[in-house]
Amino acid sequence: MKNIQIFTGFSHVLSEVALALIPLVILFMIFQVIFLKLPRKKITDVFVGLILTFLGLSLFLQGVNVGFLPAGEAMGIALGNLPHKWVLIIIGFILGFVAAFAEPAVRVLTYEVEKASGGSIPRQIMLYTLSIGVAFSIALAMARLIYGISLWYLIIPGYLIALILMFFSNQTFISIAFDSGGVATGPMSVTFVLTMALGVASAIEGRDPLLDGFGLISLVALSPILAVLLLGIAYNRKEKENEQGLEDES
Repeated sequence: MKNIQIFTGFSHVLSEVALALIPLVILFMIFQVIFLKLPRKKITDVFVGLILTFLGLSLFLQGVNVGFLPAGEAMGIALGNLPHKWVLIIIGFILGFVAAFAEPAVRVLTYEVEKASGGSIPRQIMLYTLSIGVAFSIALAMARLIYGISLWYLIIPGYLIALILMFFSNQTFISIAFDSGGVATGPMSVTFVLTMALGVASAIEGRDPLLDGFGLISLVALSPILAVLLLGIAYNRKEKENEQGLEDES
């Protein structure tokens, strides 16, 4: 058994994160001097947050390199060798739900939606809606790997359905829906679920990881859009029922 070198290549990760954050720091300082003029206490808080962000991103990416990527690939190969391939659909649904539920960007989005809506759209409802949407997309991706379904047959109808649902959904949810698609494709989905799908594709006979393993993230980006638009339709119907009830009472 090989010894895992936890901090191998950590210096390279630190330099990458620093290069990503430095432009943001420079831009913030320009705005601070010209426009913001925040007090010293606020500036201190911002820089403490930037330091924590730098350390958090560095440790996370290092964990991805030594943990998530190898674990996801190993799990995918093991799952791809299962005798009953249909089990992958159920496992994919569970893993998709858990990955989205733990996604930091999803948590931020649900918090901001609840805050901006004044609590009328609870964060828990948004969180479960996005998690279920991602779960369906991973399950669908596993079915695509098992049965060799072309990505065209999933993506084109999916976005056509999304465009149709826009005309029936609550206007508030349309913008949220298309933002949620990008939010759901965060580090949890990309680093773990994608590598798992590549492992599954490499283990199933007749599947090419390059052709069949990729494309999963496009489904992950699509499914939250559909889920949130459907939630908007439900909210729209509820609002109409409430308005009708008020009219009947008056």
